[in-house]
Amino acid sequence: MAAFKLAFVLYVLGCLLCLTPVIDGKPRLLIYSATAGFRHDSIPTAITVLKERADTISVEFDATEDRSQFSLDKLSSYDAIVFLSTTGEVLDGGGKAALQDYLNRGGGFVAIHSASDSLVNTTFYTRELGAVFDYHADLQHFSLNVLQPDHPSTAGVPAVWQVQDEAYNFKSDPRALGAVVLLSADDSTIIGKPEPGSWRTATYIDSQKIHEHHVLTKAHPIPLEKGAGVEPNGFAGRSFYTSLGHLNETWQDDIFMSHILGGISWVLQGNTTLAFNSSAMVGNAQTSQDPTSPAASDAPDNTGNPKTTGIVDHP
Repeated sequence: MAAFKLAFVLYVLGCLLCLTPVIDGKPRLLIYSATAGFRHDSIPTAITVLKERADTISVEFDATEDRSQFSLDKLSSYDAIVFLSTTGEVLDGGGKAALQDYLNRGGGFVAIHSASDSLVNTTFYTRELGAVFDYHADLQHFSLNVLQPDHPSTAGVPAVWQVQDEAYNFKSDPRALGAVVLLSADDSTIIGKPEPGSWRTATYIDSQKIHEHHVLTKAHPIPLEKGAGVEPNGFAGRSFYTSLGHLNETWQDDIFMSHILGGISWVLQGNTTLAFNSSAMVGNAQTSQDPTSPAASDAPDNTGNPKTTGIVDHP
C-alpha cells in the first residue's frame, strides 16, 4: 500500500510538471504569513515544505511577514501572492491598495486555511477570497468527496479523501460570487453540524473574477477558483482557496501537497503574468517563454470563460 501511494504521488507530480510550461527562469510567488490574531504553529513547516517542493512545479517561493513588502512596485515582480494561514488585519491601508492594484493587473492569488479570517472588513479581499470564515468544528477526522477530479488540485486526491483538519464554516456561500467547488465534505462524517445560515467550505476556485453571479445551491465548498476582488476595469488573474492546512502533519502529507501544488499550478496557468505572457503587467520579468509551450501561446484567461473550473464544498 505504501509503495502504491508513493508511486501514485510521483505520477501526480509528473502530471503537474506537464501543466507548467517549460521556461527559462521560473514564476515567482510571495508567501505572506503575517498574523494579527491566532497564529498557527504549522506556518514555518508549511513555508519549509513549499520551498522544498518548489522545483516540482518549476516555481520559486519567497516568504515574508513584512507589511512594507506590500507596495505595487514590490508585488509586481511576483506571478502570484500566497496568503498562508494569515489572521486579522495583516495589511494597512497602503498595503491593501497595493494588493488591489496587483490583482487588477492580473496577479494570481492563492489563499490557504485561515486566510479567510483575514481582512474580513475589506470588501475586495473577501470577494477575491470568496467567503469569510465564521467558525469551525473541533479538530477531527472527516471525509471529503472530489467533485472535479480533472482539476490539477484534485488530480492526486482519492475520490473519498480522509483528512484530519478543521471543518471550516463560512458566513456565505462562495458560489454566490462564481466559485467552483472542487471538493465537498461529507457532513455525516463530521461531529458538530453547521449552524443555521452558515456554509461549510474547504476549497474552491474562480477564474472569472466577475461580480455578478447566481447562487447555485446551498452546499459545503472546499477548493475554489475566485476572483471577484478585481475591479470592473481590472485585468483578472486566477485565484484558489483551500481551508485545509491546520496541522504540521498535514503539510508533510504527499496527497495534501499534491492538492496545494496543483492549485498553485492552476493559478499560474491563467497566463496573466509575465512568466507566461510577455504583455502582462506583473510577474517575474526575468523569465522568458518557450515558444513551443502551448500555454505560452494561449491568450490570457481573462474572458469570463474559465479553462478550468472547480469548487469544493465545505464540510
